[in-house]
Amino acid sequence: MSSVVTYARAALPLVPGASLLPFVAGRGKEMPALERSASGVRVDPAALAAYDRVCGFTLRDALPATYLHVRAFPMHMELMTDGRFPFPAVGLVHLSNRIVVHRPARVGETFDLVVRTTPIEPHAKGRTFALVSTASVDGEVVWEDYSTMLRRGGGGGSGEPRQSDAAEQHPVAGAPVDWKLPGDLGRRYGSVSGDRNPIHMHALSARLFGFPQAIAHGMWTKARCLAALESSLPDSYTVDVSFRKPILLPGRVTFEHQDGQFTVRSAKRPEIIHLEGTVTP
Repeated sequence: MSSVVTYARAALPLVPGASLLPFVAGRGKEMPALERSASGVRVDPAALAAYDRVCGFTLRDALPATYLHVRAFPMHMELMTDGRFPFPAVGLVHLSNRIVVHRPARVGETFDLVVRTTPIEPHAKGRTFALVSTASVDGEVVWEDYSTMLRRGGGGGSGEPRQSDAAEQHPVAGAPVDWKLPGDLGRRYGSVSGDRNPIHMHALSARLFGFPQAIAHGMWTKARCLAALESSLPDSYTVDVSFRKPILLPGRVTFEHQDGQFTVRSAKRPEIIHLEGTVTP
């Protein structure tokens, strides 16, 4: 299914009356046990090279930790546009992402991918669930990915720490590096990842969803951070990130890292944290 058709289906719940149709997501109160799988997944070297260029990775035999996320992404969208899925896909907020690299995944390997949903949990700003993806080679799980999503409204329970608390909890004192992000970054990343959410594509489409400009993909930001840390990453590790504030495009941000922790801040207003992350061997 093309990304245009997928996002058209994702936007259907916004059409008055469409939510009454049985094949349109967004009518349930509980998360059913949904799952999608794909066997015999291979890596196209040309597609990988294009992804590496956009994200800043060097071209190697070992896949970037974030690359299998983009291969699993079409299945994410299939789950979120399933008629049994309880929320409209448009409007969900990507709160955090955890990737576990059990061992380096290689370009020439064949992968079996599985994506599933988790039950809904309460959150201070609404309700959350996760999309859990795994990649296996000959029955061995080599990679796992946990994307926690927020549906705003009807909040209850504990949530993420306030942004003002974030710098206190995760101090990062490494020498900062400035990154200038072009206005077409969302379109460039969308072309290599398949994630063509309108909030990333253009200022005009982003304004329809309340953003003054297009915003950078959170998973591009995570990938760019890992590309900057590439030479120091071990063969097996867990990398957790929290997405704090959207990065408006074009824009300029500052990357800092020290002792396994990293942060992306606004270059103009350093008190604004866009992303915080931790690498754990």
